[in-house]
Amino acid sequence: MPDIKTPSYIKAVLQPRAKSESGRKVWSIDLQYVWLPFFTASNVQGETAIPREAIGAPLRLAKDKDGSVRFNKTGRPVLKVAGELSEAIRMVRENTVAGWMAFAGQVMKAKPDEYRAEAQACHQAGEPIIQRANADIAAAVLLAAQAAIDQTAPAAETEKVPVAA
Repeated sequence: MPDIKTPSYIKAVLQPRAKSESGRKVWSIDLQYVWLPFFTASNVQGETAIPREAIGAPLRLAKDKDGSVRFNKTGRPVLKVAGELSEAIRMVRENTVAGWMAFAGQVMKAKPDEYRAEAQACHQAGEPIIQRANADIAAAVLLAAQAAIDQTAPAAETEKVPVAA
């Protein structure tokens, strides 16, 4: 079996990091502190050509089809990420996932027995948690059904039926 070396980018994403400030998230990653600096740097390096106005004003007012500003249920205007920036973020996410899947595929191919054993061990370790969750759900459904029955039963007993005279 050939031994494969874990790529540095995989090692890097698996290292714990200090919690940083956060703001608006795009696909669970901070827009101001991660995406904007990343795409500014990738523009500088010539790797991307995201319009400066998309990076400079990444949030835009969402509008309805008639052109009016869209508001959420609480009355606040809805903001969306600029289209060019949103598309670039989607591409990075898809490429990142593809890289992770390629790494997993390489490990599965190079170490099929070890991979299979680890997957089986994970499945077995998770089984008690799944069984406990299923039992909790079943108990909660029974309690909810009983509460619904209890709630409707007194109403049926006290209901008065008009009598014809």
